[in-house]
Amino acid sequence: MPRIDRYLITQLLAVFAFFSLVLVSVYWVNRAAMLFDALVSDGQSFWVFLELSALTLPNVIRVVLPLSAFAAAVYVAIRLTRDNELVVLQAARLSPARLLRPVALFGVIVALMLAVLMHVLVPLSRAQLAERQVEIAENITARLLRAGEFLEPADGVVAYIREITPEGRLLDVFLSDQRRAAVHVEYNARSALLAPGPQGPVLVMLDGVALVHARETGRLTTVVFDDLTYDVGALIGPAGRRPDVRELPTGTLWRADEAALAEMRISLAEARFELMSRQAQPVLAVMTSLIGFAAVFLGQFSRLGAWRQVLGAVVALAVIQFVGNASAGAALRDPALAALAFVPPVLAALVVAGMVLVASGTGFGRPREGRA
Repeated sequence: MPRIDRYLITQLLAVFAFFSLVLVSVYWVNRAAMLFDALVSDGQSFWVFLELSALTLPNVIRVVLPLSAFAAAVYVAIRLTRDNELVVLQAARLSPARLLRPVALFGVIVALMLAVLMHVLVPLSRAQLAERQVEIAENITARLLRAGEFLEPADGVVAYIREITPEGRLLDVFLSDQRRAAVHVEYNARSALLAPGPQGPVLVMLDGVALVHARETGRLTTVVFDDLTYDVGALIGPAGRRPDVRELPTGTLWRADEAALAEMRISLAEARFELMSRQAQPVLAVMTSLIGFAAVFLGQFSRLGAWRQVLGAVVALAVIQFVGNASAGAALRDPALAALAFVPPVLAALVVAGMVLVASGTGFGRPREGRA
């Protein structure tokens, strides 16, 4: 590898590592803060928070890496311009296309990282995270068995337990169920026990009263009971969970037919588009870094710097993303249009080609002639 290529790749990787660390930290801390609030409200431990936040990290890195590659390419190109190193490269008659070669190699390195994330780490972490979230949702002990607090284990359900004995007996239980619009039911019991049932845990209330209020008629019915069973498992929702297509391994997406996908309640269009997206996103990362570096070429002779060109590159990336989102809608409806996942990389490649042509037309690569 020529020395100039090694020099530029070293510079790009160093800056890329810095930006990745900063952006991943900021993005992950923001996600972790929201996750911490949700877990604390459910009574989960700090170790559960650490586990779930670690499982979100691969997806955070997947989102951040293309942004870091773009920022690193822009920063290195601006620093080369500021330190007059581009002037030296111009005197050496290096064309914009030739100078983009080490940037493309840097983009390939980032693309390989993204490929490992998208094909291996992200699906595994998403699947594991979904399983742990289901386990936490089913952990009624953490969501319901907290004495002295008004809890809302599900929408429309409010529970209060005055005391929990060491034997697990619940004393002075209040439960309000407003999930049905027509009927509002409140339960009061001197004691209760949590027991396993065929469809999940059940709450066995002893020596209490149930107040049933019909909203339409305004009628209030009082029912005194010695024991009454309340289906706590129904608060969790249906036992079967629809798997997310992003959780499936790439091999499963390759081999799955329409019948197998129908059992998982995933359409063939979703599976094919996800498969194509996992191949297109690493390519887009290469183009993103090239756009960031090539944008500086367009403003190298401006006394105002390259901020306008960089802003134009950001707008171009935003437009590319917008077009990609629009094409994704059509691809998710028709399996034959799954190749539309490559629309953003193709548009980005056209933008890079246009930038190189414009930079070549400004005289980059030809040394300026001095005055006689």
